[in-house]
Amino acid sequence: YDGEGVVDCLVSKFGPEIEIIVPPPKNAVHGANTRRNQHIDAIAEHGRMNWQSQTGYNQRSHVEIQIGRWKQVIGDRLQARDFDNQIAEAQKHSTARQLSVVRHMSVSSETNGFGTYSPKT
Repeated sequence: YDGEGVVDCLVSKFGPEIEIIVPPPKNAVHGANTRRNQHIDAIAEHGRMNWQSQTGYNQRSHVEIQIGRWKQVIGDRLQARDFDNQIAEAQKHSTARQLSVVRHMSVSSETNGFGTYSPKT
């Protein structure tokens, strides 16, 4: 993702003011892209971990965690192709997940704390 083609595509789609934060490889050398050169210099001067926290690159992991949570709810992929139908399908999966949690909570309240059912007499 550190190549010129990706940068050109993003700049053409979102404009020249877009801030592209892609970690350059360890053996990266300066090129025509001044922002990339600044990232290379910052990593060389302050270290990769410091660069990640300064640029907000660590937010990527938070987004990946959220995507993972959604995939637990709706599965790996949606069947619908139309965006409006995808929204409806995601809501359906989310509602089904909430109902299964409620069902689990109600079954848990009927147990005696050890996972076994205690019938009321």
